[in-house]
Amino acid sequence: MTFWLMKSEPDTYSIDDLAKQPKKIDYWDGIRNYQARNFMRDEMKKGDLAFFYHSNCDEPGVVGIVEIVKEAYPDDTAFDPESKYYDPKSTLDNPRWIRVDVKLKETFTGTITLKEIKANPALKEMRLVQKGNRLSIMPVAAHEWKTILAMKD
Repeated sequence: MTFWLMKSEPDTYSIDDLAKQPKKIDYWDGIRNYQARNFMRDEMKKGDLAFFYHSNCDEPGVVGIVEIVKEAYPDDTAFDPESKYYDPKSTLDNPRWIRVDVKLKETFTGTITLKEIKANPALKEMRLVQKGNRLSIMPVAAHEWKTILAMKD
């Protein structure tokens, strides 16, 4: 199993939005960064777990856990000229962008804030805290996963 961190702006799509979906399952779309897409397409597998991370908000941080329940498939928002994620270079024959389906596993009672993550010496090498890393999808090492889980209580 591989662990991940998946960022979403809570004003766009929050963990509460996922919790309201039937069976608490929804697709994770709108990824328009090639490295993040490649992680999803090439490495993310059914059964992997990911931290749900609220970004670009007053208190960014980890707010819960999701499970990957469907592996990469074409993101149809890229084909829709009305979508903000439209990409005229992405076609049905050659889709440029993909998405995965996630299922809510756990919502934390509080946020494990970016400030707390940065202050933890065991997480100093985590991609999330590296200067200039703004990826919305990133792998999380097993020891980082365990460290963050220990911070929630």
